[in-house]
This record gives sequence, structure tokens and C-alpha cells, in this order.
Amino acid sequence: MNRDRVTAAAFNNAAWCDAVCRAQGRPGEFSSALWLNRAEVPRFYPNAVTLTPEGAARQIEALSALGLPGRWAIKDSFATLDLAPLGFAELFSAQWIHLAPERLAPARPGGARWVQVRDTAALSAWEAAWSGQSGSAGPEPAHAVFRPGLLEDAGTVFLAAYHEDTLVAGAIAYRAAGVVSLSNTFFTAAEAGTLRAELLGQLLAVFPGLPLVGYERGDELAAWCDLGFEPIGPLRVWLKT
Repeated sequence: MNRDRVTAAAFNNAAWCDAVCRAQGRPGEFSSALWLNRAEVPRFYPNAVTLTPEGAARQIEALSALGLPGRWAIKDSFATLDLAPLGFAELFSAQWIHLAPERLAPARPGGARWVQVRDTAALSAWEAAWSGQSGSAGPEPAHAVFRPGLLEDAGTVFLAAYHEDTLVAGAIAYRAAGVVSLSNTFFTAAEAGTLRAELLGQLLAVFPGLPLVGYERGDELAAWCDLGFEPIGPLRVWLKT
């Protein structure tokens, strides 16, 4: 495990989770070992992200003893915790990935038109495509994961790719802790390989000189590694039953 790189990726991920929750009016809190949100969080997001391999277990044990409501998820960023005795079950495991900026190729002209999402209508259409909804109306504002406040966050960039008027790919890039995380990607299946490569070129233009990070598993992990990412360490996500 490359601890420094994993630490940066984990802090970036925690900061992104906090940004998403803050845009919904429910920010979390940071300690030296843990990001924590005691409130209900958006779907697919954890209530806690560990920031170091040490110290988080004691805080999680104390939180578990409080009997907090709901099905809490905890992202064990270093895959060092055994939370089964506290009533958690492992939801999935994955690998943090890292791509050094010097390994990024400049964007080349492709078949897609790439733009940054800058208004609420485009954001709603982006979330509809990301979640697999038909049409472009998107979810009701009260049920959206990504709220308009994120468009005002200087570290957040929503990218969308179009063929004419059809949205064919998208991703979120988030800058924090000296790295840029790549998450919530989606691609038209037939062109996924080409669109992934185009996306990396776009990120090089938007965030020159910064490494890219994220986490993946299975076929997605293999696809990103084929484009130059390298696995740097495991993580696990636990769910409170």
C-alpha cells in the first residue's frame, strides 16, 4: 500500500462526501481519524470515512454503542477494521486507484462534445442519465443526490459528453488534498473505451498537473487500469444491519 497516496485519496473522498451532504443542508464533521455525519445521508454515501489506519476504530465503537438510527455505512479507507463484532456486515471491497499527471495524454478531438455542467437544468439532466432514468427531467429536487449548491463549489466539476443533443457520458471531478477524484462516471456502453480516454484528456485540461484518484472494483477497475491508473491500496465499505 502506498500510504501517502491512499491518505490523500481518502481525505479527498471524505471532503467530497461532506460537500454532497453540505449541499443538502446536512454537513458532517472532521476529526483527525474520521469524517462523520450523524444525520441521514444521500443514497450511496457513507456516514463515516476513515482518514488514517489508526484511531478510527475507537470512535466507531463509541458511535455504535449509541444505537444511532438507520443503516449506517462506514468506508474503511485502509481496509484495517473488523466491524463485524459491532453489528456491521461488509458491503463490498475495492481498490483505490491513482494516475500521475505525467501519464495523462492531452485531449484529442473525438466524437463527443464535452462541456461542464453549469446550471440546474443541465444538472438535473445529468443526474437522470447517471441514475439510468429515461428522459431528461431528472429527479424531483427533494430526491436529488446532487443539489444545485454543488455548482457553486469551486472544487467540484460536473462533466458531460454529448452526441448532438444526446448525453452519452458524464463524471464528477473533485479537487481536495492535492488530488482530483474521479467518481460517478457513466458511459454509453458501445463507446465506453473511447469516452473514458476522452474524459481523461478533459481532466488534464481542467486540472493540469494534478494526479487523479478514485476507487473501483471488478470490470471498472480493469478498464481504468488499462488507461494508466494503478491500484494503490484496498478499502472496504461496511453496513450496519
